[in-house]
Amino acid sequence: MVQVTVGVRELKAQLSHYLRQVKAGATLVITDRGQPVGRIVPLETTAAARQRELIEIGMAAWSGRRLAAAPPVPRVRGDRTVADLLLEDRE
Repeated sequence: MVQVTVGVRELKAQLSHYLRQVKAGATLVITDRGQPVGRIVPLETTAAARQRELIEIGMAAWSGRRLAAAPPVPRVRGDRTVADLLLEDRE
């Protein structure tokens, strides 16, 4: 992913140019007097694309393997609680 740094004044003067870069996949880091103040990133609608971005910036790690299925969560119907059912079962 390409990252471009641009000052506020430059961004205002050439907004269309920088928006074309964002559409092409670049990320803009906006600075004010040399200090980063914001970021403009392309919209990505897929979870896989967001996952790749998080891995690239070091906020996530993934081995590439699928996760194991989680065991089902028991659900209780009606007004009774799990504790009530447990006590009844013990009797």
